[in-house]
Amino acid sequence: MIRPPRARRLAGPLVTVLCAGLLAATPPAAAASQAPPGATGDLTGLVNPFIGTRNEGNTFPGAAVPFGMVQLSPDTGHSTGYDWDERSIRGFSAVHLSGVGCGLGGDLPVLPTTGDLTSTDNASYAAPFSHDDESASPGSYQVALGEDGGIGAELTATAHTGKQRYTFPATDKANFLLNTGQALHKVTSSSVRILDDRTVAAAVTGQGFCQDTKPYTVYTVTRFDRPFASAGTWSGDTVTAGSRSSEGGGRRGAYVRFDTRGGDRDVEATTALSYVDQRGAARNLAAEGGRSFDATRDAARRAWQERLAEVRVSGGSQEQRRVFYSSLYRALLHPNTGQDVDGRYTGWDRKVHRSQGHTYYQNWSLWDTYRTQAQLLALVAPRESRDMALSLLDVDEQGGWLPKWGYGTVETNIMTGDPVTPFLTNAYRQGLLKGHEEAAYRALKKNADGVPPADSPYSGRMGNAEYLKNGFVPYQPDHAKKPGDSDFEHGASATLEYALADAALAGMAKDLGHTADAARYAKRAQHYRDVFDPDTGFFRARDAAGTFTGPADPAKSVGFHEGTSWQYMWLVPQDLPGMMSLIGGRDATERRLDSFFAYDQLLKDPAKTAREVWVKGPYDYYNADKYNPQNEPDLIAPYTYLSTGTPWKTTDVVHAALGLFTDGPDGVTGNDDLGTMSSWMVLSAIGVFPVFPGTDTWGLSTPVFDKVELTLDRAYYPRGHFTVTAAGTSGTDRYVRSAALDGTALSRTWLTTEDIRRNTTLSFTVGSKPSAWGTGDGDAPPPATPSSAQ
Repeated sequence: MIRPPRARRLAGPLVTVLCAGLLAATPPAAAASQAPPGATGDLTGLVNPFIGTRNEGNTFPGAAVPFGMVQLSPDTGHSTGYDWDERSIRGFSAVHLSGVGCGLGGDLPVLPTTGDLTSTDNASYAAPFSHDDESASPGSYQVALGEDGGIGAELTATAHTGKQRYTFPATDKANFLLNTGQALHKVTSSSVRILDDRTVAAAVTGQGFCQDTKPYTVYTVTRFDRPFASAGTWSGDTVTAGSRSSEGGGRRGAYVRFDTRGGDRDVEATTALSYVDQRGAARNLAAEGGRSFDATRDAARRAWQERLAEVRVSGGSQEQRRVFYSSLYRALLHPNTGQDVDGRYTGWDRKVHRSQGHTYYQNWSLWDTYRTQAQLLALVAPRESRDMALSLLDVDEQGGWLPKWGYGTVETNIMTGDPVTPFLTNAYRQGLLKGHEEAAYRALKKNADGVPPADSPYSGRMGNAEYLKNGFVPYQPDHAKKPGDSDFEHGASATLEYALADAALAGMAKDLGHTADAARYAKRAQHYRDVFDPDTGFFRARDAAGTFTGPADPAKSVGFHEGTSWQYMWLVPQDLPGMMSLIGGRDATERRLDSFFAYDQLLKDPAKTAREVWVKGPYDYYNADKYNPQNEPDLIAPYTYLSTGTPWKTTDVVHAALGLFTDGPDGVTGNDDLGTMSSWMVLSAIGVFPVFPGTDTWGLSTPVFDKVELTLDRAYYPRGHFTVTAAGTSGTDRYVRSAALDGTALSRTWLTTEDIRRNTTLSFTVGSKPSAWGTGDGDAPPPATPSSAQ
């Protein structure tokens, strides 16, 4: 096999690590001192960054540190960056979001080449590569470029910088192409300036993500470790040797050239980012760009080891452990640091601010992450979770409203409903908003009771006036809207999402003593009933006159965002008993769930059912009456069995769905959505899952592993650790026979966050057959706003 020249001088390519499993390494002292007994060994060797790079998982394999601003990764021509099945690299760009469904980021793709510059279009000058010459691990990526693998490329990162090392053949034309005019999103304008014989500054202004948004600008400074021999720029197809700048629309960029004939064939470059200005990028470079490539890569690896070591698993197969840690890795990539090293950041009012008392974060895929990742991060990264929640309050204060799907410094208005409410009420219920409760409540109340004005870029609860007046958001696909998605086009599911959010806010209002508001929101949480059609027994869209509309067949329903009425049937975590009563009670609900999950088929062949009955395709959201485990509306659905008195069926479904996560490029089925699906995998594998987003209720099912040891932040979890055990758990012994919390028998199928804070051990006894555990009255997770609230 052909390897990059640099790889030949290292202790073997990282691809060997990916195949060989664990490496012998000493964990960082900080992690070792806090980790539970027996928690040793390098966990980064269990992470495969290529998982999800095929079949529209849309992950990226490049270099990043946890929650860093920079994600330096190859782009192959796919709309979101990298696709396993493509065979050329257009450049290594500095910004990526893991698992998004539309092009976003990809700023400043840099590509090493040799010879004359004959094209300025990165689709034309893209370099071929082979997976045989490619490898990745947390914080590191490398590949050989060219038909003969003649250029070796290595990437690593810090929070604000991406460091590159390229090994060229002996040539007087070793080039770096810095492309400012092309990205994964639409570039409206760009500029590049060659500042001296080592430094290139650039700015990229772009917009996009499924549709046009307001533009934003990323500033960069790239510093080389030695002087370049010559340089130039391009504008469109015109390349001008010796030019020092290029600015405007269209294709723009710069090249710098080195002579590598003297024996030193390695060239290192460090690119720093800022969303504030060029000075911010320069400061970030000065603060984080001084280490060598090897030292930077080692630091990135240590950062990941410390994070991964906070969750230690024992038992299970090697593949299960690899899939688990790869999922945990992806769950810790986003949101991202938005501030520079001096604390400055660009707010949503387009003004420069300085963070006060917390790190400012950006990139909010809230419709996705409020269901799983928010809760996982509150558990394993509460300090960052606190700062992320406070950053959303900054967005509200500076921009006027809370966001729905925010990228960088702008709102995209992608997706529907009211996801920011359960996101922030979850932070409150997990104890992350101490000292800021009333400020958060005021922002949430404004969001829940109003609609952003016409001159605001936010769409917010755009159907709120109709919802508050009539109890539902009407299905009006032609209703006027701002750029982005429309709640009116998805009126039925928007109603369900609003009601869920109202229920979560009711609990917060009650805790804070806003009793009238609490009662009002609890009553609104019952509006799910206003889109229930008793003639069909399913939720259904209603038009502006209140008439049920669209096909009566719930598998062909209209007005549901990325799903059908079958799939949204279970999105009533605030009042499952009330929802169940609408469709005929517990037995009728169980029968409907059995049909939804193809349960009889599942018992006979879970793998085939998951791959041939459930999963149709990465974007096949509609015309379905079955579970879709690869998209957000269904994430909670398997746990509905906890409320029908058949908790073993939750385990059957969850374990079958976990089988869809594999240690291969197509190991994530469909978009990972900034770690949402990965977080579902991690939490479900642990056996503790957030069954009602926006609260502190965790549903239980059988873990995949014999033991999961969580090292928790004592500032938020005073006991400092929590261990889940299920000795002997396996594909056959997967049913809970009994459970205990710190040795005390536990019959209920749920915990609260306070249970996790006060105790250290949740233990399951498992067997090969279902038992009576969790089937008694009061064992199911309780409704938050039951029907009696009306």
